[in-house]
Amino acid sequence: MQRRPGFPARLPGSGPAAVRSTPVAPAARNPVAAPPVGVGLDSAAVRARMVQKLAAGGITSAAVLQAMGTVERHRFVDSALVNQAYEDTSLPIGLGQTISKPNVVARMCELLLGAEGARTGGLGRVLEIGTGCGYQAAVLSHLAREVYTLERLRGLHDKARNNLRPFRLANVHLLFGDGMLGYAKGAPYAAIIAAAGGDAVPQAWCDQLAVGGRLVAPMALAGGQQMLLVIDKTPHGLKQSVLEPVHFVPLKSGIA
Repeated sequence: MQRRPGFPARLPGSGPAAVRSTPVAPAARNPVAAPPVGVGLDSAAVRARMVQKLAAGGITSAAVLQAMGTVERHRFVDSALVNQAYEDTSLPIGLGQTISKPNVVARMCELLLGAEGARTGGLGRVLEIGTGCGYQAAVLSHLAREVYTLERLRGLHDKARNNLRPFRLANVHLLFGDGMLGYAKGAPYAAIIAAAGGDAVPQAWCDQLAVGGRLVAPMALAGGQQMLLVIDKTPHGLKQSVLEPVHFVPLKSGIA
C-alpha cells in the first residue's frame, strides 16, 4: 500500500516555485449538495436533461453519467453565465481560461475508466493538469479514489478552492505549481488527465504514470490542429492512440 504524500509538498528541482497543496475540507465523500440559491433554473432537472444529451451523444459509462448529473456545474461559472451552465459549451472562467464543454469532460473521464488498471480494480489515484475552476476535479472525485489537481495560475487555484469548499470532497487535493512537471510525490498515478494542449506530452507525465494506467490529453499536431491523445502504459512500453479533434487552451510552463 502506497503512502499518501504529505502536504505542503515540493516538486523535486522546482526551487522557489514550490508546489503548495490546499486539501479540500474533509467530510463525507459524496454529500448531498445544498440546493442552489438565487439561481433562475431548476438545477436538478436541467442537469438531468444534460445527462440525457450526453448519453444520446455516445457516453455509455453509468458512473460518468451519474457523476455528471451529481456535480452542479452552475456553481463553477460566473453568475452572469449561470443560465448557460448546462449547455454543451465551454465558458470563460477568467485569466484567459475556460471551463470545458460537458461532453468533453464526460468523454475524457470515460476514457480514463477504460484503462486496463481501472477496468480491473477501479480508478485509483488521478493527476489532473489544469484545475481551472475545479469542475472537472469535482466530477473526478466521484470516479477516482483520490484526485490530485495542479493549477499554475494562482488566481484560478484560489477560485477552485473557493468553488470546491462547499462540496467538502475529502479525496480532492488542490496543488499550486507547474503542471508540466506533474507531481512526483504522488506518483505513480492510475490516470493522468490534462485540460491544456501542447506540441508534445511532457516526459514527466509519462514517467509518473503507473503501468496499466492511462493518460488522456489534447496535443497539437504539425498543422496546429489539436487532437485528443490517449497513452496507455503497458509492461512493454507506451501505446499511443490519436482520437477526435478538440480545442483546449495552450499548455504552458511555470507559475503565475
